[in-house]
Amino acid sequence: MNSPVLADSLRSIVYFVAVAKAGSFTAAADELGISKSALGKSIAKLEQHLSTRLLHRTTRKLSLTTEGEAYLASCESALSVLKSAELSLQSKHQRPSGNVRIDVPAAFGRRVVMPVLLKMAARYPDLKLTLTFNDKLVDPLNAGFDLAFRFGALEDSGELVARKLNEQRLILCTSPTYLEQFGQPTSVNDLIQHRCIMAWRGGRPLPWLLKSDEGDDIHFHATPHHQISDGDAMVDACVAGAGIVQFPESLLRPLINAGKLTPILPALTPSPTGLHIIWPSNRHLMPSVRFIIDEFVHLSSEGAFS
Repeated sequence: MNSPVLADSLRSIVYFVAVAKAGSFTAAADELGISKSALGKSIAKLEQHLSTRLLHRTTRKLSLTTEGEAYLASCESALSVLKSAELSLQSKHQRPSGNVRIDVPAAFGRRVVMPVLLKMAARYPDLKLTLTFNDKLVDPLNAGFDLAFRFGALEDSGELVARKLNEQRLILCTSPTYLEQFGQPTSVNDLIQHRCIMAWRGGRPLPWLLKSDEGDDIHFHATPHHQISDGDAMVDACVAGAGIVQFPESLLRPLINAGKLTPILPALTPSPTGLHIIWPSNRHLMPSVRFIIDEFVHLSSEGAFS
C-alpha cells in the first residue's frame, strides 16, 4: 500500500536538498520545474512535520540552521543509497560491457577462474577483461581492481564487500614419480623428511594448514626443499616429481584425474577454507561487474568450483 505521508515526505526531502545546494528558492524552483511558492510551502510543511527550523530566511540571504546542516547530510546519504539501489536494479537489464579489472591467485586464477571468464566474454563480445595473476596480498581498493578472488578468512572492512562462493578443501599432493623415488609419507613426522615445495611470500615460506591428531587446524612449518613464489610453477614442479605441495582440491583435480598427481595423507586435510569474491563497497556496480558476480555465485551453487 502506498503512503501519501511518506510520498510527501520524500518529495519534501528532495526539495529541501535542492534548496540547500542551490542556496536560493528561486534557483531551486527553476531546477525542479515548480513554482517558488509551491517549493516554499513544501519546505515549510517539512519543518512543521519535524518541529525544527531547517533554514534561516532573510530578504538577502538563505542559510542552513545547525539542525538543517545535520539533516542535509542525512538526507543526501539516504538519497544516495536510494539512487544506488535504483541503478543496481536497472543494471540487471543491461548487457555486460566495458572493461572489468580482476585480480586472482595465480594458479587458481589460470586453471579455474580464467576459463569461466573467457566463456563469459565469448557470450558478450563487448565485455573486456583485465586480469592480473597475483599470489601476493593486494588491496583491491588501492590497486584499482573491480573484483578480486581470495582464499581464507577476511578481515572486517567497511570498504570491501565479500561474497562467499564455497568452501575449498586444501589437500597434499605429489606425483607418482616422486612416490616411487621417495616413498609414501604416513604422518606429519614423515613430512619433515620429505621434499616440501613451499610458497614463498614476503621473504619467507608460508606454512601449510594441517589437521592435528587432536582434530585442530595447525600451521605446519616444513623445512622447504623448494621455495617458489608462483602457484603455477609450484604445481608444475610437483608434477615433474620435485616434491609435495598443498593446494585447493578443485585446482588439482584435473591433474589427479589424469594420473599426474596423487593425493596423500588425507587424515591431515584441514577444515575447508572459504573462497570469496570481493569488491569495493563505495562503487556503484557496473552491469558487467554485477553479471560476473552473479555468474560465479550461480556456478558455485552448481558445484563448479568444488
